[in-house]
Amino acid sequence: MIGNIHSIETLGTVDGPGIRYVVFTQGCLLRCQFCHNADTWEIGTGKQMTVSEIMDDLMSYLPFLQASGGGITVSGGEPLLQIPFLIELFKECKKKGIHTTIDSSGGCFSHSKLFIGQLEELLQYTDLILLDLKHINRKKHIQLTGMANDHILEFATFLSSRNVPIWVRHVLVPTVTDDEEDLQKLGEFIGTLENVQKIEILPYHKLGVYKWEALGHEYPLKHVDPPTEEKVDFTYQKLTAHWN
Repeated sequence: MIGNIHSIETLGTVDGPGIRYVVFTQGCLLRCQFCHNADTWEIGTGKQMTVSEIMDDLMSYLPFLQASGGGITVSGGEPLLQIPFLIELFKECKKKGIHTTIDSSGGCFSHSKLFIGQLEELLQYTDLILLDLKHINRKKHIQLTGMANDHILEFATFLSSRNVPIWVRHVLVPTVTDDEEDLQKLGEFIGTLENVQKIEILPYHKLGVYKWEALGHEYPLKHVDPPTEEKVDFTYQKLTAHWN
């Protein structure tokens, strides 16, 4: 089985518990204005790698991963665009006792029988999902990502109904995702989920601007500065207010 891979980070520390072997897949349906991996958007490109190639490389880092309580995280792009590849990869990881995590926006979630069937199989080998909830407001979500959020919220509810452990992630962008009423509603939605283990606020940054410029894209948030620590703390309080 071959996957379209953008890059690999061998000793990641911010994408799940412990030290992670992070595989960034190629391809995404969303066009988030704050995306720092805009070079992963194009579907069907990237380096083609087999499951065996990834596993061979991963095994050389296994002592570090396991000593820290870490494992493998597949990020992107959007990993769920390549579910058959993930199934085979995670099956091999489970044979080695490796903790498996997916970092997903849920942007390609579908109720089609094919997608649900493949997703159900994948979840058998998935220990954790880092779920990126960009915005609770549908109109603002479209403005921010180019896509509505109905199916993304349905994905969150789907994972809750299957009791799949998730960490909710929210990128805090001043003037864009920090409206107090929106944060209140997002916190209330998170409170309806039964499977949330952790809530993470990811402060907006400009580290990916050079990628946009290299790709010939106009970066839309040039005027926005990163949030203050006080704003991050306030957002965390809002999003955890209804979380048990």
